[in-house]
Amino acid sequence: MDERRNLSNFTDGFWWSKDGLRLHYRDYPGREDRPPILCIPGLTRNVRDFEGVAERLAGDWRVIVVELRGRGESAYAKDPMTYVPLTYLQDIEALRIELKLERFVAFGTSLGGILTMLLATAERDRIAGALLNDVGPQLEAAGLARIRGYVGRGSSHPTWMHAARATAEANADVYPTYEIGDWLRMAKQLYRLAPSGRITLDYDMRIAEPFRVPGNEAGPDMWKAFDALAGRPVLVTRGALSDIFGQATAEKMAARFDGVELAEIPDTGHAPTLEEPAAVEAIDRLLAHVLEGEAKR
Repeated sequence: MDERRNLSNFTDGFWWSKDGLRLHYRDYPGREDRPPILCIPGLTRNVRDFEGVAERLAGDWRVIVVELRGRGESAYAKDPMTYVPLTYLQDIEALRIELKLERFVAFGTSLGGILTMLLATAERDRIAGALLNDVGPQLEAAGLARIRGYVGRGSSHPTWMHAARATAEANADVYPTYEIGDWLRMAKQLYRLAPSGRITLDYDMRIAEPFRVPGNEAGPDMWKAFDALAGRPVLVTRGALSDIFGQATAEKMAARFDGVELAEIPDTGHAPTLEEPAAVEAIDRLLAHVLEGEAKR
């Protein structure tokens, strides 16, 4: 592992996967007497998705944001069929061992939330609490179809403003209250400046290939994976306009076992940024419950 200091309040770190990929994470410093928060972004996203969350919590909490293989500064896989949850979990476990994380709070958005639930099945005693952002054991077909429709389709633009306007066109239904400044910020999370001078999406387009394998939709029983979080404080956030995470599923999760809070984020689709006022308040309650639980250990 090697690290470099950033001008912002985080360190860029790198670790190696079992198959030899150099992977990237951000490490925001915080109190060492509390379990760190491990943030896992969604399918096409990267460490920049958690900038607002990490900057708000850093200092009181150590925040580690994972960049999955094929995204951002993490290396692209030679074999696109390694862009699957099992491999992501192996990568995260390698980082956990590297950083000696004995116990942590997991924040997962979309795919990151699925990985959080799967982590609980294997690392249950290490998880001090969890946030599942706009994701659950059951997902809506319409939302999945929309995601399959855009994942892996390259997009490039001559300027950041062009990228912002394209982002707005693609996501107007998800964030109906956004203005151009919000879209520009989102574009700078989604895109990067390529050596060619073009503004391009910041992930390997081949992450879509596992979706195209017939029957690859089948997977583990995610309700059992969710149940592995029982006994821990759990926050489930749902965008009120989400087309991938249904209200019925969210309510079923909230009633599944004690310690689950459901927070609905108004005027937001898939997925909340976790910087919305309702999300901020719910996260603070979750972390207070984590501290209460840790004090009883």
